[in-house]
Amino acid sequence: MANGNLTNAKNAKNDEFYTQYYDIEKEITAYLEYNPDVFRGKTILLPCDDPEWSNFTKFFAQNFERFGLKKLISTSYAQESKKYKTPYQPTLFEVNDPQYDYKKTKTKGKIFTLTYDKQGDGRIDVNDLEWHYLEGDGDFKSKEIKKLRDEADIIITNPPFSLFREFLAWIVEADKQFVIIGNMNAITYKEVFPLIKNDMMWLGNGFHAGNAYFSTPTVKEYAEGVFNSETGLVKFRNCCWFTNLDHGRRHQPLPLMTMNDNIKYSKHKELKGKEYLKYDNYDAIEVPFTDAIPSDYHGVMGVPISFLDKYCPEQFEILGITKTWFGMASKIYPEQIQVSKTGEKTLVTKLNDGATILIESSDVNGTSYIVGNNHYKQVYARVLVRNKHLNKVD
Repeated sequence: MANGNLTNAKNAKNDEFYTQYYDIEKEITAYLEYNPDVFRGKTILLPCDDPEWSNFTKFFAQNFERFGLKKLISTSYAQESKKYKTPYQPTLFEVNDPQYDYKKTKTKGKIFTLTYDKQGDGRIDVNDLEWHYLEGDGDFKSKEIKKLRDEADIIITNPPFSLFREFLAWIVEADKQFVIIGNMNAITYKEVFPLIKNDMMWLGNGFHAGNAYFSTPTVKEYAEGVFNSETGLVKFRNCCWFTNLDHGRRHQPLPLMTMNDNIKYSKHKELKGKEYLKYDNYDAIEVPFTDAIPSDYHGVMGVPISFLDKYCPEQFEILGITKTWFGMASKIYPEQIQVSKTGEKTLVTKLNDGATILIESSDVNGTSYIVGNNHYKQVYARVLVRNKHLNKVD
């Protein structure tokens, strides 16, 4: 249900999700613990923000001196430019300012900056923020915001879910450091995975138990179990932080058991007492759970994309991904007969979209495929990895 609501939000262009202060603090602390000077002397840009409401702006403004920041910039997107319209109420902070303009507050974006002790109270914090209306609506693709991007050293935000690919490309184009929130399924995007494979981007410290809680003005759209009426928050699973800032958790190797011990002691019924299955269209074994990766397997393994949350670059080498393959598949299947779990048959070409396993007959517990006299099942998207500590078997 939670993932479904995230998809619905994306389709409806509802991108009004505000990150919790605790989650921001927890994530940023991980980078500071690894490198206490990671933000020192840096200009930080918080685009796609609503500075008056944003916990990103509050957090970095309150910690401006502690982090040793050079400059903080935060920008918002004009209310009238948003595709998903919600009631807008300007804050007293804006309304009581002499520069407040009723028309501009709807059609123009806003920029908040922090560089010095404006209040003269001996410290630089949220009370020293200065603001004015932008020339445009604050679209991150505009020349006005691109100029701010080019000025910044690090970009940190929760970008629109519906524009994640475009926003990431916008950052990479400028070769900036970044910490942004996205859905874990973005790992499978052809624009995203090469960055992970080439060690140009990785997962951050992460949300607690993989669950992210956001506030949103559209709470009425979410079902019970997703929206919590007591906290006023909506819950999304499989959200993660994407970054190119280093953190210590990234260098902690996974504790692993041997293949024989996994087969003997695994808590997963799919593996206990059974053999690891091999793919039919690529030379690799199927490892359906991260904690079932065998420590002594020399070859290539297909592991869940959630593995990347525990990926240690000193322990594993990332070779590819089965979702898009990037030309790695060793076999191309002709048109197939797809058999649903109800027995319905359809001609498709979906079998080439992922790793496949040869089975004895149609899978009564799920979808299977028939090619000639052979039956196959397709596994979920898998990251193809190899243990760096073992020699490759020719």
